[in-house]
Amino acid sequence: MDDWRPEDPTFWRVTGAAVARRNLAFSVFSEHIGFSVWSLWSVLVLFLGPEYGIDPAGKFLLTAVPTALGAVLRLPYTFAVGVFGGRNWTVISAALLLLPTIPMTILIEPGVSYGTLMILACLAGVGGGNFASSMANINLFYPDRHKGWALGLNAGGGNLGVPAVQLVGLLVLATAGAAYPRLVPAVYLPLIVLAALLAARYMDNISPAATGRDGSAGTPSERGAMREVARDPHTWIMSFLYIGTFGSFIGFGFAFGQVLQVQFGDRFATPLDAAYLTFLGPLVGSLIRPLGGYLADRWGGARVTCWNFVLMALGAGGVLYASGRGSLPLYLVGFIALFVFSGIGNGSTYKMIPAIFRARARIDAGVLAEVSADAARRAVRLAGALIGIAGAVGAFGGVLVNIAFRQSFLTYRTADAAYVSFIVCYALCVVVTWAVYLRPSPRRLSGV
Repeated sequence: MDDWRPEDPTFWRVTGAAVARRNLAFSVFSEHIGFSVWSLWSVLVLFLGPEYGIDPAGKFLLTAVPTALGAVLRLPYTFAVGVFGGRNWTVISAALLLLPTIPMTILIEPGVSYGTLMILACLAGVGGGNFASSMANINLFYPDRHKGWALGLNAGGGNLGVPAVQLVGLLVLATAGAAYPRLVPAVYLPLIVLAALLAARYMDNISPAATGRDGSAGTPSERGAMREVARDPHTWIMSFLYIGTFGSFIGFGFAFGQVLQVQFGDRFATPLDAAYLTFLGPLVGSLIRPLGGYLADRWGGARVTCWNFVLMALGAGGVLYASGRGSLPLYLVGFIALFVFSGIGNGSTYKMIPAIFRARARIDAGVLAEVSADAARRAVRLAGALIGIAGAVGAFGGVLVNIAFRQSFLTYRTADAAYVSFIVCYALCVVVTWAVYLRPSPRRLSGV
């Protein structure tokens, strides 16, 4: 599409809104499948019984590896939207999900080497990259006044892939049993093909001219935007905050089932026992994410984010208290709270990103001046680049969560040290959010 003006009220009402909703719907579906593939190992480790010869520390590594690769891929996936177009890259990125799922379906069985499992876990990281390209693409389709809701819905629908794959794992465990882990990735083979076909049929590419990108497929301007935001301190501040929100969500989603089996082994003797509970946290965290975007649209992203980190610190404190007392009900309540608030924080932090560059554009134009169309397009381009960087860095938080659990169990035979580190991290996030975006100051960016 060469003519795309979402900020024009007439264009949005007559043409833009319907097109944006259609692209959002199929973007959510494709991203949802990507998240499921990325999260496969949060389920598959529950199938790896004594016959596989892998201890809990080894299983935490298997869940950390796809998180790490998914984080690395988020940067090139962000560029890919400008290079190939949103629709084209959605088709390609969906098809790439076959790369891990086909060999998983063939190779996972007793006797497979740990090295082979590590390679398969690494390949599953391709699903983590889909989030960055999907968010960067949807960011182009919606006007500023609807970005918080749209990005929150896009991300929340994608995040639902985490509990969805855990429910698939629960179904396989309850019917076929723990001896058939390969059935879990097999379920996703036709869904991956369907996601690619639907994207090819119903999604759109926005031309570089419509968004102010220069050169062939916009690549020079996209690279320039990435270089520019990489020098901006707000990029690394937002990346740190996103470690606290999305890093917590994906890290807890991957680790929750293992933590239950290790810390409450007497109550979760079989994988099926743990699988009944593992999907609950990621489910509520995913469903609540659009609320974070809505609250940020209404009250401001920084304000919602700051208070949300306060609640996350309290939730982690509750989990630490429950762990010390050996109370499973309190433990579950605290962990569910962490998933809820990480989901809300995911939505509110993403609302802050375009608001930062919109505020900058207003400052550059002067208080009483109108922001030019070129300045508005530049703000969108820079926001898309920051989304890519923050998404990549934030996803590494999932790696840190799994490593924190692994080291805590190895050193102390309990996860308490990990919970203390989470509390400290959330407290730092509160301080940073208030100091940079809420503290009264002449340099404060209005509207963030």
